[in-house]
Amino acid sequence: MIKDSWFTVQNIDDETYAISEYGHWEKVHSFLLIGERKAVLIDTGLGIDSIRRVTDKLTSLPIEVITTHVHVDHIGGHREFDKIYVHEGDKDWLINGIQGLSIEQIRNDIKRDITIPTPLTFNPNTYQPFQGVPSGLLKDQDTVDLGNRKLIIYHTPGHSPGHLSIYDTTNGYLFTGDLLYDKTPIYAFYPSTSPVDLIDSLERIANIKNVNLIFGSHNTLGLNPAILEEVKHAVQFLKEKQLVTFGTGIHKFKGFSIQF
Repeated sequence: MIKDSWFTVQNIDDETYAISEYGHWEKVHSFLLIGERKAVLIDTGLGIDSIRRVTDKLTSLPIEVITTHVHVDHIGGHREFDKIYVHEGDKDWLINGIQGLSIEQIRNDIKRDITIPTPLTFNPNTYQPFQGVPSGLLKDQDTVDLGNRKLIIYHTPGHSPGHLSIYDTTNGYLFTGDLLYDKTPIYAFYPSTSPVDLIDSLERIANIKNVNLIFGSHNTLGLNPAILEEVKHAVQFLKEKQLVTFGTGIHKFKGFSIQF
């Protein structure tokens, strides 16, 4: 096990790691998937500390970054890697910044409710979220071959226009970004979100076959795939009650909740 002053590294299996930032209120997870020829890092965290310091200890293979979506807590370490991929729907945000989100708000959010010491290099008053041109674009049903494991890309908009989920066909792992996680509400109440798209995306991932474990980007690691049956129930309920619209509040279900 790797001990680190900021990141918590947890083995999912011998070739898959969660790299978590539990000292921050977001409790965000990034995921390193190691193959025979290359590795994929799903998101790069908050950027408070160097995630590359951790990934270099875990693999010597070239690393490509797949961005689940362009929010600050998922792209913080992007500048440390050469190959960055994103969906077309979030490309503009990656290049020009998230529309409607001020740097003052970003800095206020990045510095609040931190429970462990941050590195001396971190200054919230000068923090700048990553902006840059991606190496390439991913689209729905693209496959990423790591040599001994294959990933399938699902375009799952709602939380952001270009949100992606990633299915590891070799292990049955489904990485859901901010589309599905437990404990805190799944957010679709910002002007940049779409409640209708979010529900359609949840319905879609609920029908993926042979899922063994679900890894959202926040809170509990490794949700039981039985939660996908509750997702189907939630989708049906919200549609029937005509609740899939801004302003209807928090809707609680078994194992997760959604806020519109």
